[in-house]
Amino acid sequence: MTFKSGFVAIVGRPNAGKSTLVNKLVGRKVSIVTSKPQTTRNRIQGILNREDAQIVLVDTPGIHRPANVLSRQMMDEAQHAVEGIDILSLIVDASSEFGAGDKFAIEWVQRFEGPVYLLLNKVDRVAKPRLLPLIERYSQAFDFAEIFPISALTGLGCFDLVKSWLTQLPEHEAYFPADQFTDQPERFLAAEIIREKAIAVTRNEVPYSIAVMIDNFTEGEKLLRIRATVYVEREGQKGILIGKAGATMKKIGTQARLEIEAVLGIHVFLELLVQVRPGWRQDSAIVQELDWRRQLETLAEAQDGFPEPAAEKS
Repeated sequence: MTFKSGFVAIVGRPNAGKSTLVNKLVGRKVSIVTSKPQTTRNRIQGILNREDAQIVLVDTPGIHRPANVLSRQMMDEAQHAVEGIDILSLIVDASSEFGAGDKFAIEWVQRFEGPVYLLLNKVDRVAKPRLLPLIERYSQAFDFAEIFPISALTGLGCFDLVKSWLTQLPEHEAYFPADQFTDQPERFLAAEIIREKAIAVTRNEVPYSIAVMIDNFTEGEKLLRIRATVYVEREGQKGILIGKAGATMKKIGTQARLEIEAVLGIHVFLELLVQVRPGWRQDSAIVQELDWRRQLETLAEAQDGFPEPAAEKS
């Protein structure tokens, strides 16, 4: 049997449904999902394993014009995501009017030399007569290899989309073990789940000012102990996160703990702290700390710096 394997990057404007699609296709939680745009800050790989193929899906931050150090890093992440991939898929919200942001996204994908797919997402919200003019509008703006109406939420059209991707992917052995569903470390996934719950609970009050760093991640035979710090930019935001008598933070912690346990399959003891770091989104040192790849590099460098153990005397 012929086996195919390759990389497909999912790009698009904020809140177009990139993370929802990756989670749906992988069949597991890989990327956090909220109603707030610009939730994804790093490129994240979700792995779709089949008997005949392995498709590595690269979830990316939303395409936007950067306004601070954090958003500039997010756009750098999106740019790195399209390097060395086999297929680029631009996902758009079919239930929204075509606007300047969509034009900017199309201009952004034009740099890619391989096949570019257009995914018209959220078609479960759109009347069919509206789709044809929308397809025509996008077709005039760029010569897409394929156009697929889909619903990342319900899975509508996703099976046919995967079949089409497979026609474009090369014959190649799997890049990851068959039981692996993401490339990100468990501690980063835990931090993202905590951030997702904090955004959901606080709604419109502090979502973009929230960052989560894992301070301790110790896994025992039956219990995983996690201590994490939730960073915000202002004292008022800290008060919102903690809530009256700590009620809001307790709610965030309970929701995060239950989901981490479900995803990782182990009981979790979760301790959350809240700290104010004014203007952290403009601080390049802090922003780089949030990149889990940079965290792994720092850890490796620290381990390389450890002295060699002394040889035992005979």
